[in-house]
Amino acid sequence: MPQGEAVPASEPAGVYNDEPDALTDALARCYSHLARREHSAAELRERLGRARFEEETTEQAIAIVIEQGYLSDERYARLLAEDRRNIDGWGVARIRDRMQRAGLDPGLIESTLAPFDEASECRAAVELLRRRFSTPPDIARDRQRAFALLVRHGFEYEVAYDAIRGHEADAAA
Repeated sequence: MPQGEAVPASEPAGVYNDEPDALTDALARCYSHLARREHSAAELRERLGRARFEEETTEQAIAIVIEQGYLSDERYARLLAEDRRNIDGWGVARIRDRMQRAGLDPGLIESTLAPFDEASECRAAVELLRRRFSTPPDIARDRQRAFALLVRHGFEYEVAYDAIRGHEADAAA
């Protein structure tokens, strides 16, 4: 309807309003963020808060996108763990830290990380070493660099040590 014309009495008020209401704007922001990548509910809540949406509007928008299936903390946690392990070679400690910073529930974090046992941690650490060091480190300085790399990626000290030895054994075989 062109601007300046009166809204017919039979039409509900606000149908031709050019100004989006706060909930519509919050939903648009949610869809925009979620179209780029997965988010946790806490991350989305924080982003809407920074955009100065009222808490009630934020909660309504988040409830709607959860109901529509666009937002799921369980899916976010699973994808985060899988991607950070398979793409970046992160260990459980670093993945757990990232999940905590994303505001995920501690129970959800632990259930998501439960499949990552010590054996899978060691395999992931050896794989990271293979990608970064085509030949196993053979001098103390290079071993220290490899060890530091693994610790920075969130692997426990024992796992890092075992992975370096495993990488050396694989190359010797």
